[in-house]
Amino acid sequence: MAGRARGRMCVAVVGKGRGIVCEGVVVLLGGVVGGGMERAGVGVHGDAHSIYTVDPTSPTVDCLLVRRDTVVDTGSLRTPSSLPSLARAHPTQLTKPLPVLRVPPGAIVVPGLADAHAHLVQYGFKMQLQLDGASSLDDVLDRIEAYILAHPNVSDDPSHWVEGMGWDQTRWVGWRGGFPTAADLASRPLLAPRPIVLYRVDVHALWVSPRALELTRSTIPDGWPAPGEIEGGEIIRDEDNVPTGVFLDTAMALVPTPPWSHAQLEEYAERAMRDALAVGLTNVHDAATDVRMIELFRRMADEGRLPIRIYAMGNSEETTYWGDRIPRLENYGRDARLDVRSVKLFTDGALGSWGAALLEPYTDKPTTRGLMRSSQAALAETVRQFWDDGWSVNIHCIGDRANKVVLDIFESLAANDSIARRRPRIEHAQIMRLEDLERVGRLGDSKNRTSDMWYAESRLGPERIKGAYAYQSLLQSSPNGILPLGSDFPVENINPLLGFYAAVSRLDVHGESPHGPQGWFASERLTRAQALKGMTLDAAYAAFAENERGSLTAGKKADYVILDTNIMREDAPFEDILKTQVRATVIDGRVMYGGV
Repeated sequence: MAGRARGRMCVAVVGKGRGIVCEGVVVLLGGVVGGGMERAGVGVHGDAHSIYTVDPTSPTVDCLLVRRDTVVDTGSLRTPSSLPSLARAHPTQLTKPLPVLRVPPGAIVVPGLADAHAHLVQYGFKMQLQLDGASSLDDVLDRIEAYILAHPNVSDDPSHWVEGMGWDQTRWVGWRGGFPTAADLASRPLLAPRPIVLYRVDVHALWVSPRALELTRSTIPDGWPAPGEIEGGEIIRDEDNVPTGVFLDTAMALVPTPPWSHAQLEEYAERAMRDALAVGLTNVHDAATDVRMIELFRRMADEGRLPIRIYAMGNSEETTYWGDRIPRLENYGRDARLDVRSVKLFTDGALGSWGAALLEPYTDKPTTRGLMRSSQAALAETVRQFWDDGWSVNIHCIGDRANKVVLDIFESLAANDSIARRRPRIEHAQIMRLEDLERVGRLGDSKNRTSDMWYAESRLGPERIKGAYAYQSLLQSSPNGILPLGSDFPVENINPLLGFYAAVSRLDVHGESPHGPQGWFASERLTRAQALKGMTLDAAYAAFAENERGSLTAGKKADYVILDTNIMREDAPFEDILKTQVRATVIDGRVMYGGV
């Protein structure tokens, strides 16, 4: 790197300018920082106002000064006194050159991006056998066969469990309707004798092979549970009451899939974190982190091997209270990147598998209103136990019935405690009555997802859809203007810029929507500034960290991302967002991915 500094210096992230002398400090331009190395003296040079801070007092700046892992100051090259003031912030550096990184023309700097709802280990698992994107049943079967043939340890052992994730029957061309069956998997000779379990894209349905059905039945001494006997779950059956090969929600636990080994857990987690850094994610809220995953993250944090920040929501499948069996961790580890201070609970299933709990029957399946995993009274008691034990409580709610139930519970708790202090979260908040949109703004949290738009109205009908995926309405109902955004990867793509695109355009990646190129319910679009805040400062708020990160403000962590395209221009074509690449991802002042 030209002008490379030695030792502990400052990082200056700078907009337009070519080389400035500030009270004896020569600001040098050019150079590359990479390989995860900490550089205390680096600047970023690009177009004027190319640093988007998400700080309302200075939304865009040209200069950012960082010492070690902390932002020290920001400023503008248009103000003659700006850089001298930045230099004075570190008088020990006045006798040394201050290196500056060069941001290419057209590139911008934004705070480190956060995903407020995702699943790290499950992402790594999904990447071994990806079924999303399959356009037909045959396409799914082809992918499974290719996976088996590519792995000799699997192909040579018919008893080896084959696991995959991502199928979505709503996207299959010429599909007959309903769910696929075990018989579909047995239609290929290579697949027929094998135990195969395939998670639907939303992970709320499990499709299994005949052999997997046999093995499952062998573990149930009294035979298959009767219809309606599984609380919060369902075994899909044919007209003769015989299981067809699909299990929904809590019924999925009946299938005896082998637990992942420690080596597999670590492999999946490491893959997810590498991919997260490559797309600009510096912080992930891991939604439903069981004890084994927490222990893995804690060990990695102890060893300094946690490359991103993780806000883990503890979770367990135990039927008794488990809040005393997971550790409470805040700013934990060698780099203080792990937090466990909340829990994740579930109320219902997912819309795509007709499991989201609705107040009225599904429009396209009037025999069901979806699934509640427990009664309102039982859920309220569980939530109160965690609340009284000091945990922040985050609850999965998709259907309007689930959202109403949880809002009622949270409102009853809010009478005795400060919502701002405890910050309960509704995860997803996808379908709501219009009157509940205002309530959730006062009480909860939301996520951004529009990939369901192609079938959502067929599930809900023309009236209920008005209260679904209403992100601008949710934001406006929030007294403090807070709307954390998350992808739910691996359900969706890990790239946060795709979520940014969906939030501001209400279009799919082909520029289309059920309402045409103007966007699906376009009035619910977020502005680019709102979307960026939802993926940075609002996500930090949801993790109790708004005073530590989420904006490029003096005193906060030096987490930032360099993008090769200015995605913040409101007049720029939406498709430019899809072409944008991450040039560098920086955490604690260290370049963890890429370079400049």
